[in-house]
Amino acid sequence: MRNIVCVVLAVPALLLAGNTQPMTTLPQEYAVEDAVPTKGSIAPNRTGQDPGCVIGVVDTIGGTTYDWQASGPALRMMVNSPDYGVHVLWMFSASDQTTFPDRNMRYNFYDYSARTWNWVDPDFMQSGVNVFTERVGFGSLDRDPITDVAVASCHHATGSLAPLVGRDMAPGAGIFEYCAGEPTLDNYAWPWVSVGMNGYYHLACIDYSTKNDLYWSRATTWCNWDQAVSIPPPQPQPNFPDHAITTSKATGSEKVCIAWEFAEGAPDPGFYRISTDGGTSWDNPVEVPWPSAYGGDTATSYHISSLFPYIDMNDRLHFAANVMPYVGGQGYVIPAQLWHWCEDNSPNWTHIVTATCDPQNLQAPVGYNALYACRQSMGEDQNNNLFIVWEQFDSVNVEPGPPELLRADIWWTHSSDNGQSWAEGEKITDGGAVSHRFPFILDNITDTVMVWYMIDQIAGFFIQGEGPATNNPIVVQKWENPYGAGVKEERQERLKIEACAVPNPFSRTTRISYAVPHSGDVSLVVYDIAGRPVRSLVSGRSEPGRFTVVWDRRSDTGKKMAAGVYLYKLVLGTKRVTGKLILTD
Repeated sequence: MRNIVCVVLAVPALLLAGNTQPMTTLPQEYAVEDAVPTKGSIAPNRTGQDPGCVIGVVDTIGGTTYDWQASGPALRMMVNSPDYGVHVLWMFSASDQTTFPDRNMRYNFYDYSARTWNWVDPDFMQSGVNVFTERVGFGSLDRDPITDVAVASCHHATGSLAPLVGRDMAPGAGIFEYCAGEPTLDNYAWPWVSVGMNGYYHLACIDYSTKNDLYWSRATTWCNWDQAVSIPPPQPQPNFPDHAITTSKATGSEKVCIAWEFAEGAPDPGFYRISTDGGTSWDNPVEVPWPSAYGGDTATSYHISSLFPYIDMNDRLHFAANVMPYVGGQGYVIPAQLWHWCEDNSPNWTHIVTATCDPQNLQAPVGYNALYACRQSMGEDQNNNLFIVWEQFDSVNVEPGPPELLRADIWWTHSSDNGQSWAEGEKITDGGAVSHRFPFILDNITDTVMVWYMIDQIAGFFIQGEGPATNNPIVVQKWENPYGAGVKEERQERLKIEACAVPNPFSRTTRISYAVPHSGDVSLVVYDIAGRPVRSLVSGRSEPGRFTVVWDRRSDTGKKMAAGVYLYKLVLGTKRVTGKLILTD
């Protein structure tokens, strides 16, 4: 089910070879009795990057013209390091060419000590820093729980395609070292990354020769990849990059889960595979049972965006899943339902929402490879409350096109009983003349809920031929955790060695804020890009606490330092933190 059509308007076929099956609205005679109509509303038209948020505040942290951020389910694009800050990733380009010669994975970081994003420019398309030094794409994000640094994946061209992983040098530094997957993983693509609590790096990727078969590899030490392991038959392979991977967040656990959907089923089944020893051995694949979403002649089917796996802090496996109705060999985009599954709940499945409207009121298609509600992601807070966000289309908010397409909003819900019941879904954006796509909720929520998404200025994807190239803001919307967190003060008291420069980039002076967790000899030195010291800012004994020092580009003799990239290094005994400074003219 690689191709989705709404009403009778076709959408472009996938670039991958294979059969396609059209999707239409569900005929009225198959309507679900408990379906709750989704109210359509259009806020006043907006211009620029205003997302029209309903709750909280919005930080614009970057931008891209590459508006197709994920092929299958939601990818992890935002992770929390509770002692340092929030890591964010997105697929970037500023090009209006279909070849996207500048495509990259771009990174930004919200620093808890400075309470600001590290790289924000008045031109949002300039915000963030490129992770890689070559043309790459289709990656995901995690953090190394041992060092708290960001770990980003992607694939790059080496004759064929192969995975490439970048690891930051310090939390929020934006200075990455690289690990290429070839020759061990040559000819594999769409590599999603997840890092276990033991520091093992895991990749789930698709064999690029077939573009069908799912493989896994790990590196127990940096850049030493195991040979790829295939999902064994008789379980069908994905036949599309609709896979996902997650590792446990429970201390001491080595659990890994890979999930996928068979994109050529009728209806489409879903599967997952578990390792409890960090990938040394794997249980047999398990078919995910369909929830009892539809009745009568209407079967239930997964979709390529369906299965989002999550292993919580208590080592329990969850799925946030969307399903679609399937009637007479035909799948439909509406009514779409969202469900939650947990291996510890009885019953395992809990209904979250039915997103629908009367078919005659659906005024345009939803567009390429989507359901009326889809691409859900899940996170939790320190008290094990669960949170889910998703994108959902508005039946009457239409991009005039051509082609005419529905615009989407972002919704969220939450549960305080491990997903056995869910709060009524709430829309966090309010429509307008933009479309809100590819949401991802923060995995580890403390006092603030954060949701990452893209604001598509013109609904429909340029890369899929559905509209023109536009500069689309990448934003993070933030609001107070409704359950409270009880950890904000604890986080501020439990200091770790850290440093952050604001503003950065800067033209004259920047303030470097740093934390000292215990008494000791401290040095803070600025170096040029060749590693030569150019200014000693701090040197001597320090007590614990947070401190700030100013670096002026003028030297002690009044000579201006040249514009360029500099590094600062904070050292406390054997601990050190390195960051990058960008000095402009």
